[in-house]
Amino acid sequence: GRTFETIDPRNGEVIAKVGEGDKEDIDLAVKAAREAFDHGPWPRLSGFARGRIMMKFADLVEEHVDELATLDSYDAGKLYIGNKMFEIPAGANNLRYYAGAADKIHGETLKMSRDLHGYTLREPMGVVGHIIPWNFPTTMFFMKVAPALAAGCTMVVKPAEQTPLSALYYAHLSKLVHGVINVVTGFGPTAGAAIAAHMDIDKVSFTGSTEVGRSVMKAAADSNLKQISLELGGKSPVIIFDDADVDLAAELAFTGIVFNKARILNFPYGEICVAGSRVFVQEGIYDKLLQKLKIKSENWVVGDPFDPNSHQGPQVDKKQFEKILSYINQGKQEGANLLCGGNRHGDKGYFIQPTIFTDVKDNMTIATEEIFGPVMSLMKFKTIEEGIERANATKYGLAAGIVTKNIDIANTVSRSIRAGVIWINCYFAFDADCPYGGYKMSGFGRDLGMESLYKYTQTKSVVTPLYNSPWL
Repeated sequence: GRTFETIDPRNGEVIAKVGEGDKEDIDLAVKAAREAFDHGPWPRLSGFARGRIMMKFADLVEEHVDELATLDSYDAGKLYIGNKMFEIPAGANNLRYYAGAADKIHGETLKMSRDLHGYTLREPMGVVGHIIPWNFPTTMFFMKVAPALAAGCTMVVKPAEQTPLSALYYAHLSKLVHGVINVVTGFGPTAGAAIAAHMDIDKVSFTGSTEVGRSVMKAAADSNLKQISLELGGKSPVIIFDDADVDLAAELAFTGIVFNKARILNFPYGEICVAGSRVFVQEGIYDKLLQKLKIKSENWVVGDPFDPNSHQGPQVDKKQFEKILSYINQGKQEGANLLCGGNRHGDKGYFIQPTIFTDVKDNMTIATEEIFGPVMSLMKFKTIEEGIERANATKYGLAAGIVTKNIDIANTVSRSIRAGVIWINCYFAFDADCPYGGYKMSGFGRDLGMESLYKYTQTKSVVTPLYNSPWL
């Protein structure tokens, strides 16, 4: 069959050729998943038994951490040390979290108003289609696959065409129950579109751009009205108040934009939808914070993701690299002041310097559109009310950060920002138990936590009459 090349972002060279799945391949994968759901053991196992198998899967992932960390570094340009120490083990632990939840999927006993006994069941949704992005190949794989497995679903997974390698390895490791996890590599307009429109897929979980999310939603509606969950774009604000610890604020603001391709405290830290790309700083602390951010940027090491001295690796591919540089040029043309960065790093590969703009206006392109790269817009504000109003002045609502020592400010602002997750005096504080998702055009549905597990179930009500019962 046809193949496509997956590219090493360090140098633009070909890593490998991968099978290019299309509609026919999706049909075959869905057929396998449907057979496994309708007639196979997976949804019929007890939650305890499913959990034990998922635990074994997690152990296998950890046993192969070196290979998997290497694949994500080659494919996505992510730092090897971050992959090995954080992202791959976190994927395994995500499996373990949902393995522990698999036997805790409960319905409810209903208090009916007449002579009836009623209760609800949470039953597995069926065959699920997962379409995952390229920025966190391992994290996103298990963020979607693990809760669906725990619920008793079977699935078809399409990894991003830029980063297919680790997903194929996970498919290899997951051969614990036949037909449950089916990975098809290919492109969004063909393989991804086939999943969204497939008449025998019961649910689609998609993470990616708002533009493609619209297409997924339309295809789901035009086909079998399958349920969907969408985790889409963001333009997240970080709001720093005058009373904030300046060093902490600078650390969080800088981390908020270089996360994913960088190493902070040995973790992989922007190509991430919750990047804190709009930094609002109260005027009393603005100048001091600006200088600290400039120093951090100047001391930042952009380099090979396999080099332990590197803080930041390359962008994922040439298209994303050129897109980020075009946004940087737009920022310059629209009158923003370039504090630091603003250029490619080196003469080969897809490396970009961390870039900070000051004097950014709210209507500038770099302040309104998702860049998905290490580009920060720094803006000054006066009052709490102004900070809230400007932070909310976006079509997105995925995340926000608040930096303050005042609990009253923290409570007021966190309840006023329209976003799915608010981090106070921290950023990127993800946890398996903490639901994560968007408001507005950042999508709907939640990943992580028990809410993610429940979205792969359907609620069924069961009612029987009561005869001669002494009480209702």
